[in-house]
Amino acid sequence: LRLCFTQLTGKEGFPMLQQYLEVGKITNVHGLMGEVRVQPWADSPEFLCRFKTLYVDKTHWPIQVERARVHKNMVILKLKDITDVNGALALRNAILYIDRKDADLPEGSFFLADLMGMEVRDAKNGAVLGKIADVLTLPANNVYVVRGGEREWMIPAVPEFVAEVNIDEDYMRVNLMEGL
Repeated sequence: LRLCFTQLTGKEGFPMLQQYLEVGKITNVHGLMGEVRVQPWADSPEFLCRFKTLYVDKTHWPIQVERARVHKNMVILKLKDITDVNGALALRNAILYIDRKDADLPEGSFFLADLMGMEVRDAKNGAVLGKIADVLTLPANNVYVVRGGEREWMIPAVPEFVAEVNIDEDYMRVNLMEGL
């Protein structure tokens, strides 16, 4: 998932995973009954449809989802207590969040937000290359932008290049190829 990230440091210097993660932005109203149109920030818009509670803006004000559906790569939400166009318009441009504990990810999956700032090491010799500064979400695959000193690497997020991702200890090991 493509989600915003602010890294906090916990015990033993390892990052604490952020509790609330950005999942999309309300872009407009949909119809006359208070539905809103959401631009999802996830691998698929269906992911956002799974949640019964979303959180609005940085205050993380909880709002209940009555129903959700995908329409042309957008998510249409009917939110509790929003019954007309004016109520829906009041939410336009609001950022929506999920609570991490509500997300059930498949084994081996992680939020892209958890990668930001992660240390990247060469899998062959353990040398630290730098930290993940950005994740480019491209059609073929994601690309990790790693910055270290004055160097920058663009590492494709495919098994040939990514040897290990350790979220708990905040590091990634990568296989570098000649010319990369």
